[in-house]
Order: sequence, then C-alpha cells, then structure tokens
Amino acid sequence: MLYGPGRDSGTFDYFTLAIIGAEGESRSDYTASEDDTVLVEGASSHTYGIGYFGYAYYLSNRDRLKTVAIDSGYGCVSPSPQTVADSSYQPLSRPIFIYVKQSAATRPEVRAFTNFYLDPDNTNLVMQVGYVPLPTLTLRTASSRFNRGITGSVLGGTGSVLGVSRAALHERQQ
Repeated sequence: MLYGPGRDSGTFDYFTLAIIGAEGESRSDYTASEDDTVLVEGASSHTYGIGYFGYAYYLSNRDRLKTVAIDSGYGCVSPSPQTVADSSYQPLSRPIFIYVKQSAATRPEVRAFTNFYLDPDNTNLVMQVGYVPLPTLTLRTASSRFNRGITGSVLGGTGSVLGVSRAALHERQQ
C-alpha cells in the first residue's frame, strides 16, 4: 500500500519534482491525504506500507515507522536533524519559506509575525515540532532583508527548488 500527500500539498509538489522530475506529476494508485496522520497510520498499519510526509511526523511516530536512506551520489544517507541541516539528505530535505506580500509587509501584525518567525531566539520552537531550524546567520540575513523592505525570493523564479544547501541559501541572501 502506498501513501502520500494530496495534490494540494507543497510536499506533494516538492516530492514529485525531486523524484519524478516534474512538479505535480505522480502516479495515481496510492492513498492520498492532506492529513499526515492518515498517511502515518496507513503506512504503519500495513506490513509493506510505504509513504512520504514531513520529517516531523516521522519523529512523533518513530516507534512505528522506518526511514529510507537515499543515495544522491555520495553513499546512503538517512534523514536526521544533522543530515537535513548539512543538506546531505538530498534531494528530500528542503527549507520551508514564507512569502510576505509587499503591500502587507507594512502592517504591524504582519511585521510582528514575520520578525517572530525569523528570530533566531525562536529556533527552539522549530525543534519542538520536529523541524530543523535554519542557521542563525541565514535567519538574521532574511530578517535584515525584510526590515529593509527587500522583497522577492533569493532563489529566483517560482515553484520548488531542489538541492539548495543551507550555505547557498545564505549566500544568495547577501
């Protein structure tokens, strides 16, 4: 049995681009759900079940699930906070972004939320939910860009970007 996010999921888009080679293209003979709990339950309740979803859901269900090591040309690598942070779990790890509409960026509540989101002192909250925080330098640089009114993606274009290392992400923000 196969399990994965539905077509409305960013994880679906990223995974299909990274694995299939075309964003939004996938086989249709799997159980799709926007609810990661449904995916975890399905994959863990069948002997040969397999699914994909965010690492945070694996962490909270690691007693019921196994991970898959991937080899992107440098030997097999399993997902972990370290392999996500050092970008070696590629192409299946990715940074998560927020995009602030320029016209909304001047609103006090939007500014407050964005500054909270980019505050390196809040990385403990990121880790509490099973995500891997961006490096402090990257967060500070993104915050500086936001507070100087610089908009737009540092990655260019639209859609998912594969294989972006955290170091390259910081360099592009300069």
